[in-house]
Amino acid sequence: MTTTLDAPRAHEGAARHTPVHFPAYIAGRAVETGRTLEVRYPYDNSLTGTATLIDKDLLDEAIKAALEGGKKPLSRFERSTILRKAAALLAERREEFAKLITRETGLCMKESRYETGRSSDVLEFAAMEALRDDGQVFSCDISPMGKARKIFTTRYPVSVIAAITPFNHPLNQVAHKLAPAIAAGAPMILKPSDRTPLTALKFCALLYEAGLPGWMLSMFLGTVDEIVTPMIEDERTEVVTFTGSVEIGKSIAKKAGYKKLCLELGGNSPLIVLEDADLDLAAKLACEGSFRNSGQRCTAVKRILVQESILEAFTEKFVVLARTYKSGDPEAEDTVVGTVITEDSAKLLERRVHDAVKMGAKVLLGGGRKGALLEPTVIANVPRDAEMVFEESFGPLGPIVPIRDLDDAIAYYNSGRFGLSSAIVTNNLAAAMKASKELKTGTTNVNEVPGYRLEHTPFGGVRDSGLGIKEGVVEAMKFFTHVKTFSLPW
Repeated sequence: MTTTLDAPRAHEGAARHTPVHFPAYIAGRAVETGRTLEVRYPYDNSLTGTATLIDKDLLDEAIKAALEGGKKPLSRFERSTILRKAAALLAERREEFAKLITRETGLCMKESRYETGRSSDVLEFAAMEALRDDGQVFSCDISPMGKARKIFTTRYPVSVIAAITPFNHPLNQVAHKLAPAIAAGAPMILKPSDRTPLTALKFCALLYEAGLPGWMLSMFLGTVDEIVTPMIEDERTEVVTFTGSVEIGKSIAKKAGYKKLCLELGGNSPLIVLEDADLDLAAKLACEGSFRNSGQRCTAVKRILVQESILEAFTEKFVVLARTYKSGDPEAEDTVVGTVITEDSAKLLERRVHDAVKMGAKVLLGGGRKGALLEPTVIANVPRDAEMVFEESFGPLGPIVPIRDLDDAIAYYNSGRFGLSSAIVTNNLAAAMKASKELKTGTTNVNEVPGYRLEHTPFGGVRDSGLGIKEGVVEAMKFFTHVKTFSLPW
């Protein structure tokens, strides 16, 4: 074994952390019901904290409050001021949020701190966009059929948004739902992941402290039958926005009925490395894309497609650099790769590695597992039909798949069912443009990881990665509003 796994130490972990508790928040009111959900630290299974579970009556109260409050909307200035205050409060409490993220997810502190910074960006960009005029003006005398009139458009917020967020970015994914909704003036009810709800609930309290009226946001946990399905199916919720698995996303699409849907689902992103590539850059992107956030990003590098002529040279550089990505105690400052979300998730990844080896692949680095902690793993000669690369493998795996050329890489990727993001490493502009145009995916980055973006730019996928609806602050604000058109004779 080429990297070292620290053995989880439950007694030491427990000594460093006092379990926390968060209530549900219904229209600005902290609610306790006597029913709670436990959240445990993936590294040693110690108790991170608990969160209150609500019932159907409280869900109804949240929706009614949103509808009633929406009759007196906030001004653009008020919305922007709240978002800026929230950004300032988050900056002040960055370390305490980061520590809670690590305790919920098992991500290393470096990743948790990075996530708080991204979340601050979301709030700041949303604050700016809240002030921006979103209307258009069309002159009508540009056609023989036209008149001397002008057509104007404005936007107004939807009545209620139902949002569901995943475990892998417990702060930033929540910010990506909430900040654009606040900027647009649209009330939201939000159910965070059962695995990582504490960070989200702490963020909800921060938004209230920043001045957000209670009717603009309710956040809670509850069972699928009692809370999740009803909030999706309720005719009063005009929008459902969900980030998570393909299977659950498709189930939501069947249940939601006649309303706007934003489904940001799984990915199986390739990093395509062509023979003219800067191999040092390619190795760095392969490591960052495969191992950052413990590989638990929908845009993480899930397959490294390397042209055969440089396969040996790239692999050597990749393995050397991957050795420096230390896995272990997520709270240790020198840890770069923490745990995945559960031991079962780690076991699934471990089994996929073993299955690929049986099919002819070779583990060049890592592969060891202790509980939910899986070493950063480099696997060579992975067959294209191996489950590891055929399905989305949500963890720190770096599978290398040989390709003949760019056409082979494009055909291979496009034959799959995902279409979220991709990247290509090349100095050939023609090849870069060909990949950008022909890969059936929402994003293609050149000489960068597949997931690179800013928080306000459009983001989303096609095929089994989503319905083509984009997120990012600007696009989300559009999605959370309706367009009103009117015309005047002058």
